[in-house]
Amino acid sequence: MELKYEFYIGASPKQIWDILITPEGTRQILFGSVLQSTFEIGSDYAYVGPGADGEETVHVYGKILAYEPEKLLSCTEHAGPSYRENHAEFESRMTITLETVGSCTKLTLVNDQWTPDHPSFESTKASWWMILSNIKTLAETGKTLDFGW
Repeated sequence: MELKYEFYIGASPKQIWDILITPEGTRQILFGSVLQSTFEIGSDYAYVGPGADGEETVHVYGKILAYEPEKLLSCTEHAGPSYRENHAEFESRMTITLETVGSCTKLTLVNDQWTPDHPSFESTKASWWMILSNIKTLAETGKTLDFGW
């Protein structure tokens, strides 16, 4: 199983990278969550923010597989403990690449290597469209989308 998305964004790789990595960026595109990691290959990471377990809810966590600033982020992915009791049993891989195309940036996201019968596959398929659209809108306009939540 593989999910693949390609977006062309009217912004520089640095602008998009900052949205993906910095607390100011991730809070805006990921419902108030902050990405916590040292970004060293093999190190842990977690998206932590408001949720079912309070302000420190772990929404997604895993290990950093590859990291090249403004170019590449790849990591394993697990839903946080508040989503599934057996969260550690279900894993996928997420890889984001950024490349300059003319005066814009091509963002490619591949979410693959899903554990068989992963219960989050269908909901993730829909969520990525919203998150990626929000990244594009924020990078191009400085504002996020209002999804009515």
